[in-house]
Amino acid sequence: MSDEGRDRFEIPNDMRSMAEAGFEQARKAFDSFLSGAQQTASSIDGRNQAVRSSVRDISSKAISFAQQNMTASLDYAEKLLRATDLSEVMRLHTEYVQSQMKALTEQASEIGQSMGRAAMEMGKPKI
Repeated sequence: MSDEGRDRFEIPNDMRSMAEAGFEQARKAFDSFLSGAQQTASSIDGRNQAVRSSVRDISSKAISFAQQNMTASLDYAEKLLRATDLSEVMRLHTEYVQSQMKALTEQASEIGQSMGRAAMEMGKPKI
């Protein structure tokens, strides 16, 4: 068996079709989840307007980040389905891990800043 034949792999068409249908269902379910989460976040009542605003901001960011991360994961999985050899799988994996680590670092920083602002707002005396 040649090196090319050993590194090449094929996903059967039926299995690929099932996986693609599964990804589409996962995307639709996630969109439905996001819609419900956004409705819940918009209806949160806090102690006062500043707290409600901070809670909405943090909730909105968390939902947005979850959507971005889930979309990236589904896109990654879809790309893996189309990979033609092991080196492509490894390249896709490396790219995905690097981009997710960067995204998670940025997201954690943004959430931390928002929580800091919310804590400062809560600590302010009522006038």
